[in-house]
Amino acid sequence: MSLDLHHVYSGKVRDLYEVDDEHLLMVASDRLSAFDVVMNEPIPEKGRVLTGLTNYWTREFAGQVPASLVSCDPREIEPFVPGFLEEKAWHGRTMLVRRAQMLPLECIVRGRLAGSFYAEYAAQGTVPGMDLPSGMKLTDPFETPLFTPSTKADSGHDINIDLTTAASLVGEDALDRAMTLCLDLFSRAVASLAKVGIVLADTKFELGYVEGELVVCDEVLTPDSSRFWSADHVRSGETPPSFDKQPFRDWLTAQAWDRTPPPPAVPDDIVKVTSERYVACYERVTGHSLRQWYGE
Repeated sequence: MSLDLHHVYSGKVRDLYEVDDEHLLMVASDRLSAFDVVMNEPIPEKGRVLTGLTNYWTREFAGQVPASLVSCDPREIEPFVPGFLEEKAWHGRTMLVRRAQMLPLECIVRGRLAGSFYAEYAAQGTVPGMDLPSGMKLTDPFETPLFTPSTKADSGHDINIDLTTAASLVGEDALDRAMTLCLDLFSRAVASLAKVGIVLADTKFELGYVEGELVVCDEVLTPDSSRFWSADHVRSGETPPSFDKQPFRDWLTAQAWDRTPPPPAVPDDIVKVTSERYVACYERVTGHSLRQWYGE
């Protein structure tokens, strides 16, 4: 990397660089992680898919849902970061974003019973802090989408919290604004995805303040932050295939690994099929080939 940028942070997938007092570069890698451990094998095209989908949704609801994203277009990033046009490896996986004061919550919206929420419900018959009907099965829809926040852990796993605890962390006004924004965006996405035969089971948003306005930050409605299902494969009580790293998860579950480094080597066929799932999600959602996105 020849750009003279100050590296701010590296996460499991993204790297953050300082541009100026008002802007940052967020670069999505092809890294793959599980149980907070990054695998040695990258998933081709993963970073471009995550960035392309975030751009798609931000533009889809521009003017209705505020966001920190400025641009993913290398030509529009160039004036902020001279020399960026020459950094071909970063094209299509980089977002120029406005700096935000992040809300210390993971804002999760759930439209259907799935994942850890289902596991807790199946084990206990209820979910603490939630008034749910009895007898629900895996993939069953809730009467209305649920806002279920969690903490944002610097290390380890986030912890689900109730709305009272969330309000104590950010204030009732901020929590109300976050709920309204996230539930509205979720409902818009559900309606949009239904047109292409995809069910949005749940998703996670990250919010922050930009000039006093609460906006959507980081990735938006991607396979890493959301559970997407093909509508024609959704049946009550059954686990449908999802547009994410499910092939990798299934393979990893069968391995004798203690969930600490070093991770097991991921076979080439698992890498290939996982990459294909990510690409298929992008193309199904946007209606465009990934080849048309920056960085091809």
